[in-house]
Amino acid sequence: MLLTGDVSTSQQNRRARVRAPEPSGRAWLNTGGTTPRLAERRGKFVLLDFWAFCCVNCLHVLDELRPLEREFAEELVTIGVHSPKFEHEADPDALAAAVERYGVDHPVLDDPELATWRDYAVKAWPTLVLIDPEGYVVHQAAGEGHVEALRRILGELVPEHERRGTLHRGAEPRVEAPEPETTLRFPTKVLGLEGGTLLVADSARHSLVEFAADGETPLRRIGTGRRGDADGDAEFASFSEPGGMALLPERVAARVGYDVVVADTVNHLLRGLRLADGAVVTVAGTGAQWRDEPDSGAASRTALTSPWDVTWWEPAGGVVIAMAGNHTLGLFDPVAESITRFAGTTVEGLRDGPATEAFFAQPSGLAVAEAGEQERLWFVDAETSALRWVEPAADAFEVHTAIGKGLFDFGHSDGPASDALLQHPLGVAVLPDGTVAICDTYNGAVRRYEPATGEVSTLATGVAEPSGATTSEGELVVAASTAHRLERPVPPGVTARLIEGGSQRVNRPATEISPGEVELTVVFDPPPGQKLDERYGPSTRLEISSSPEDLLVEGAGVGTELSRRLVLAEGIEHGVLHVVAQAASCDDDSEVEHPACRLTRQDWGVPVRLDSGGSRRLPLVMGGMDEQ
Repeated sequence: MLLTGDVSTSQQNRRARVRAPEPSGRAWLNTGGTTPRLAERRGKFVLLDFWAFCCVNCLHVLDELRPLEREFAEELVTIGVHSPKFEHEADPDALAAAVERYGVDHPVLDDPELATWRDYAVKAWPTLVLIDPEGYVVHQAAGEGHVEALRRILGELVPEHERRGTLHRGAEPRVEAPEPETTLRFPTKVLGLEGGTLLVADSARHSLVEFAADGETPLRRIGTGRRGDADGDAEFASFSEPGGMALLPERVAARVGYDVVVADTVNHLLRGLRLADGAVVTVAGTGAQWRDEPDSGAASRTALTSPWDVTWWEPAGGVVIAMAGNHTLGLFDPVAESITRFAGTTVEGLRDGPATEAFFAQPSGLAVAEAGEQERLWFVDAETSALRWVEPAADAFEVHTAIGKGLFDFGHSDGPASDALLQHPLGVAVLPDGTVAICDTYNGAVRRYEPATGEVSTLATGVAEPSGATTSEGELVVAASTAHRLERPVPPGVTARLIEGGSQRVNRPATEISPGEVELTVVFDPPPGQKLDERYGPSTRLEISSSPEDLLVEGAGVGTELSRRLVLAEGIEHGVLHVVAQAASCDDDSEVEHPACRLTRQDWGVPVRLDSGGSRRLPLVMGGMDEQ
């Protein structure tokens, strides 16, 4: 179904409206065994959240929606529609684990065949679709940061439907899941400490746990176990889904007063941990998520976005941050107390070259070669299923790719790196022999890359979502996230094996467009009561690139209009258009000297198939409705 119409809230009821299709899929979660239907929710607003648990932007939206769900608890029903990108995400057990891991308590539709995705003409993860109490679509928005717009739309439409008698208030019942009894719950990363103990990020319990060298005996827990961002002693401090940890050099730790930097992922902070007593202090980030403001400056005044992993890298002179939320690598200098962008442009994709021009896609794991090895910073890009590295080059840094083909190619295949495939890897470690161990998360495997030969092999399979790894006394220790424990999956002396496997591509249907001229339009309507902010110049920005680069004959680059004429090359069958759009809007009140303003931004990686019979129009909805 192609959504058409006008989203201007009260006006939408007087113009052409589109009836919302009934969601359909394989099964439902969080419903107590019942099958929800839109027809049964007439009288309520329904918000469909199209998400995938691989997608960091989707995870941002889950957190953004929580206060909105509380505010409109009696008028609004949220339904998650899980639309998987990777094969592993179509596993019902993996989805159930993700729903628990991320604290999703509203109904979730498991839609592995993307039936509902197609019915609603969705083109991006995440996408939100608002349905009114009469069952009509009134708003669609792609990406994150749309909660204020939804709040304004509901603030206008709730009274209108109340006056008309079409609104029926009442809170939806929630299905409570029992709390499991395990020491760890979805551990993400593990760090080896001096003395042989192991520090683990216990993400779903929002704390850190130090284990004895056996990886089974807990020695202490740092954090209350509840979401929060409080500093203080070990028993009072709090985190929100902590991730990677980096041990500082002794000379640096002595100056700053803490030993370990922790990526406090959902708080968008870096925290400092003093090992002697477990005291925690915030060392970087504002607590607000980065949108488009400067990402360099004083550490305490610079916003971060989902820091997923951290590691000290001497050539960079600081702690490198895998900034999954905006597809970059950041750099934290603990002594200078500063943050700078180290690599990446914020465009999601796979492109090598100078670090400041490279494209990344949700960098999620970092590792540095041991002293004496080639100075390389290894990292995994989850969304391109890639193993990559950064190395010094003259007076700058260069990015290279060892394994990986792009946003929509993945699998489990060994052999030459040019042919090998991974599936959404989240962790990486350098082994004592200089080879690289990869936590091939969605394949449930540990893989090995040999830099000297360029060969890829499999060290272990059957590991439950390995998400982080370290070496302890020469042995690989892995955080098996959905098994809720640490594992040593590679016994000493085990020889790597080759798995032929096979390539896979994303289930998501490609958009069929014609080679030659195509009109790309980003649809954006400011929220009710706001207008585009043109006080200081153009209020919108559009950046377009492609993979392969020669797919775009004309139309690449940056401009200020939200529509652009593209010319696509003949003779290329498949490709990806990378589109980054943003729009600034402010309250439409001429009497207010400093109106409230907001920036809406969305990144699309649109898989396209070129066909002479394809469309010559490509609409992308950032906020509003597409009017043909």
